[in-house]
Amino acid sequence: MNNPIGNDPQRAWAFVAPEPLRGSANGPLAGLSFSIKDLYGVPGWPLSASTRAPVPGPSDSVLVRRLLELGATATGKTHLHEIAMGITGMNGYGGTTHPALPDHVPGGSSSGAAVSVALGQVDFALGTDTGGSIRVPAAWCGVVGFKPTKGDPDWSTEGVLPLSPTCDHTGPLAPDIKTIIRLQEALTGRSIKPQLWDGLRVGLWLPDGWTDDTVRQATLDFAADLKQRGAAVERVPFPEVMDAYSPIVMSEAAQIHREALKLDNPGFMPFTLASLRNAANLSGAEIGTAFRRREDYRALLDGLFMAYDLILAPAVPTPPPLLGQDEVKIGEGDVLLRRAVLRITAPFSLLGAPTVACPTSTPYVGVQLVAPHGADDRLLGLVLSLEQES
Repeated sequence: MNNPIGNDPQRAWAFVAPEPLRGSANGPLAGLSFSIKDLYGVPGWPLSASTRAPVPGPSDSVLVRRLLELGATATGKTHLHEIAMGITGMNGYGGTTHPALPDHVPGGSSSGAAVSVALGQVDFALGTDTGGSIRVPAAWCGVVGFKPTKGDPDWSTEGVLPLSPTCDHTGPLAPDIKTIIRLQEALTGRSIKPQLWDGLRVGLWLPDGWTDDTVRQATLDFAADLKQRGAAVERVPFPEVMDAYSPIVMSEAAQIHREALKLDNPGFMPFTLASLRNAANLSGAEIGTAFRRREDYRALLDGLFMAYDLILAPAVPTPPPLLGQDEVKIGEGDVLLRRAVLRITAPFSLLGAPTVACPTSTPYVGVQLVAPHGADDRLLGLVLSLEQES
């Protein structure tokens, strides 16, 4: 590690192992250290999901075991937004703060993961992403985040406490795309090479009024760079998907935490508890409607990928908000922070498309690059060419 964890003023760490779990000395990931979001089951390590409420204990994580076999060394577990149901990093243990801006949020739910990478405490971090939980903290902390195609067996969710089995993904955060590619190559056995942008068709999804001027300009500047590399960039429409996303995720979360919800005061933060109790009352008809809408949105995304090779979109609506800030001011006015963030990121976890969150030239503002299902290696190769030539 480049930097000791020290006294952890950001409250990024849920558990620091007295002795790291050392990986195989001869593996392709030997020499790399990593942190683990406190949703993954790790033998002998506690699991709290950053809540005071009781949570189901998952089995041992298949992905953690595989990374250890490949040579990486696990140093501890990082905090998250309580049970992964949020985008700021607040939890029952005080919440995590930004690595460089102490009065600001780092993003969530993989908040501690992003902070541990941004501070150089580990070489990479394991996060999860249900609606943006890798991409949002990556964007706000200035690191790279990768959400693989949903169901990719090399990025197994087995042994990870779920929030929504329909939308949950595992994935890494790292200081650069080279490290993420090293993980992908080790896990898959496939080689990834830089890819040319010349001749690619890129759909720019930048809905009017959904960001502030800073994010809008950073996204347009990123698009201009892709054009200079030979890509054709055109604006594309895509609807807000929250009418499908929210009922699916919240109903599944209420089912996961059904035993805790039987208690009068299970220990969740008030917002989490109210959200779970409300979701437990959703009808089967409401949930069924949400799943049908999801299929409609999947057809729309598949249609876009018949016309475009990639989608470029902002990863966040504004730079990092202040701690405790509930609303953000964007082009269309004051909007609830949760909605402003999730409507940008949720489509690609709801629909399972591989996505990389990349930093931009504007500090703590990131963009998303989204590829068709299964095109993970090509996506990573394209981002690698950007990193090598920057």
